[in-house]
Amino acid sequence: ALAKVLGALSPEQIIAEIKASGLVGRGGAAFPTGLKWEGAAKEVAQRGGQAFVVCNADESETGTFKDRILMEHDPLRLIEAMTIAGYAIGAKQGYFFVRGEYPKAYQRIAEAIDAARANGLLGANVLGFDFAFDIELRMGAGAYVCGEETALFEAIEGKRGEPRVKPPFPTVRGLFGKPTVINNVETLA
Repeated sequence: ALAKVLGALSPEQIIAEIKASGLVGRGGAAFPTGLKWEGAAKEVAQRGGQAFVVCNADESETGTFKDRILMEHDPLRLIEAMTIAGYAIGAKQGYFFVRGEYPKAYQRIAEAIDAARANGLLGANVLGFDFAFDIELRMGAGAYVCGEETALFEAIEGKRGEPRVKPPFPTVRGLFGKPTVINNVETLA
C-alpha cells in the first residue's frame, strides 16, 4: 500500500480515499478518520511547519487486548499506516505510544521500526521517493488517563499525563503545539 500511495496518489487523493471508505476512529468516539486527516493537512498547508502522526497504543480498558494482538502479530501494518498518514497530512515524524504493560508488543514494534528503516520504509527518501518520515517509539508508564489523546501528548512531551482543555483540537494544536493526527491501533490497522 505504501509503494502504491507514494507512487500514484497525491496527499489529497489519499484523504479523499479515506473519507470515501467511511473509516471512523475505533477508540470510542467514531470520528471520521478522513475528516481528521483533512483538518490536519489544511492546518499544515495554512501554517506550514512541522506536523505529527501519533499511534495511540495505550489500550487500558479492562479485559481488552485487540491492540496487543495487532502490535505483536502485524506491526509493519501499523508502521505503514502511520507513514501513509504522515504523507497525507505533510508530517515527517510519528510517535508510537505503547502501553507500559505490553513489553512484548513494544519489542515487536521496536524490531519492526528497525527493519522498516533498514529496508527504506522509514527515514529519508522512503522507498526512494522524495518523502521523509520516521517513527519514535515511546512506552507509557501505566497511567490509565494516557489513553486520552491530549494526556498522551503530555506524556510524550515529558510532562505529567493530564488531559488538555479542548478546543483547540489536536489537528490544530496537538503534540508540541503542532497539527497532529492521532489514531489508535485498530483504526490504523
